Amino acid sequence: MTNPTDAIDPTAPMPLADVDLADLDNFTDGVTPWRMFHTLRHEDPVHWQPEEAPNSGFWAVTRHEDIARVDRDAETFTSTKFVNLEEVDDDQIKKRASILELDGVRHRAMRSLLQRQFGASVINSYTDFLRGLTAKTLDTALAKGSFDFVKEVSADFPINVLARLLDVPPEDNQQLIDWGNRIIGNTDPDYADVLLGSEESEKYRDLPFRSPASLEVFEYGRELARQRRGGNGTDLVSKLINETPRDGIPLSGQDFDNYFLLLVVAGNETTRHTITHSMLALLQHPEQLARLQEDPSLIPTAVEEFLRWASPVYHFRRTATRDVELGGKQVKEGDKVVMWYASGNRDEKVFGNPYDFDVARADNDHVTFGKGSPHLCLGNLLARTEIRIMFEELIPRLAGIRLTGEVPRVRSNFVNGIKKLPVEVTLA
Repeated sequence: MTNPTDAIDPTAPMPLADVDLADLDNFTDGVTPWRMFHTLRHEDPVHWQPEEAPNSGFWAVTRHEDIARVDRDAETFTSTKFVNLEEVDDDQIKKRASILELDGVRHRAMRSLLQRQFGASVINSYTDFLRGLTAKTLDTALAKGSFDFVKEVSADFPINVLARLLDVPPEDNQQLIDWGNRIIGNTDPDYADVLLGSEESEKYRDLPFRSPASLEVFEYGRELARQRRGGNGTDLVSKLINETPRDGIPLSGQDFDNYFLLLVVAGNETTRHTITHSMLALLQHPEQLARLQEDPSLIPTAVEEFLRWASPVYHFRRTATRDVELGGKQVKEGDKVVMWYASGNRDEKVFGNPYDFDVARADNDHVTFGKGSPHLCLGNLLARTEIRIMFEELIPRLAGIRLTGEVPRVRSNFVNGIKKLPVEVTLA
């Protein structure tokens, strides 16, 4: 069983006048976003998108080359005015800024705190742990025969990895997942405590994502910090609380809160959605699954196609620091400039047959983790390793797998998420 929209051609003509990247309901069927991006790349690749008040609109950047230009140039396109579409004042920025909302020396110093923990030597040392954890996750899920792949596999696995990195008990995993859903899903009524943009959300304007769940994450992180301050632990919390960034400026309590929250959210959400989208793609393209079953050596190459295809984060925003020409448009100082990574990952100028899911695709120059950016995803190697090991362990176990229900998507133009993926498996 598949959703009816899965049969719609993502290149089916959509009039430019019908494109609305600010309408969250356009992001719930799995096809309309790709049709909008296709129209924009071909007709108006740097497109002014109006928004409802209090927001003031943004430039939608949809071509690979323009996305790369914006991502590389932090002096012209700054992160310090916020990286989501919500427009915030200086006081909110002071309270809510994480490493994502920093540029320059301080940003590099904050990254340096955990850079080694996400480097090749450390991540490679986790290989046996990751493979054992994957096997345990799959043993439990596949024994059920019929199950929700999101709940049993793609959400369960990354959160167990995060628990290991934070050195917290597995019993806390479901709480970590729930927090991520409530925070990132702040525009989806199935997830959000308080919907972004609602009158009630004003009460939480100084919290990340305006989510009251942020307060719970802060409290949890502060207790971990209290326990580990002054110790010699190697977990991420110990590193944050006991080491000083290279610029010599210690993390404030607020810095720690926002850094910890980012780890909880980013450490789970994107890998989870990539694994889910990848499994759905293999279900919808059984010939590609057969290729990986016949030749498992293709899996590392397939991981890059999984990342391109999934595009788990639709966009990130920058703000112009000066008047500048971009894609033939005159961008003014203070304008929001939004890089639609998902669109860049379907750019015909970079990817041959971009709407083909090809596990052997070569020269896969996707922008899923950013492109030449000082903000390149810190956990990109960990994510790649998790995804690779998951499919190296999963694919040989499958004699067959089929979809048994609808595939609801997160109502969001920020995270490209899938809520449920009901499947039935037969084992090899």
